[in-house]
Amino acid sequence: MRPLPSPLLAVTDRRGHPRPLPDTVRAVLDGGGRWIWFRDRDLPAEERRRLGEAVAERVRGAGGVLTVGGDVGLARALGAGGVHLGGGAGTEAIAAARRALGPAALLGVSAHAPGDVAAAAAGGADYVTLSPVFASASKPGYGPALGLDGLAAARDTGLPVVALGGITAENAAACRRVGAAGVAVMGRLARAHDPAADVRRLLAAWTVDDAAIRK
Repeated sequence: MRPLPSPLLAVTDRRGHPRPLPDTVRAVLDGGGRWIWFRDRDLPAEERRRLGEAVAERVRGAGGVLTVGGDVGLARALGAGGVHLGGGAGTEAIAAARRALGPAALLGVSAHAPGDVAAAAAGGADYVTLSPVFASASKPGYGPALGLDGLAAARDTGLPVVALGGITAENAAACRRVGAAGVAVMGRLARAHDPAADVRRLLAAWTVDDAAIRK
C-alpha cells in the first residue's frame, strides 16, 4: 500500500467563490495543503488546459502533488502526479492510465459504496474517494449518506479510502478513527472566505488525537 501525499485532498471548484481558482489553490497551499485534485471537468478542453497550467504552476511551486480528474492526457501534459478516474473505472481503464503515466503515478477512483472500493482495489487503483460519507451540497446526486458505518465497511479491502462529502473539521477525526486514510473537501474550501485557515483547521483536526489512534 503506497502512502498518500497528504491526509487532506483539496478538490477544486472554481464556481464556489468569485476569486480566481488559482488564488484559491494558492491559499490552500499556504494553509498547508499539499494534495490538489484539479476537477472542473465542465470546461471546454483548451480552457481547462489553460486553467490546469495555472493550477499546476502553483502546486509545483509549493512542492505539492497534483491529481487531474478524469483526463489521462491532460494529467500527462501538466506533469501531474496522477489521475482520478470516475466511478466504475475498471481494470482496463486503470491499467491504461498506468501505462500512460508510468508506475509512479498515483491512480484514484471514485467510489460510492463498499463494493466499489473492492472493485477498484482488484483493478489496481492506489486509493479511492468514498462519497457521500455525510450529507453534502457539492455531491447531492449520489444517494443517501453512507455515514461512518459505511466508511468503516470500506476499509476491509486494504485500499486507502479517502472520505468525501460533508467533511468538516468537526467530523474529520471521526473518519480517521473508523479507518479513513484521509479526507477530501471541495465546496467548503471553494466557498471559504479564508481557505488557508480552513485547511489549517482540517489538518489540525486530523492530527489532534494522533497518540490515541496509534495505541
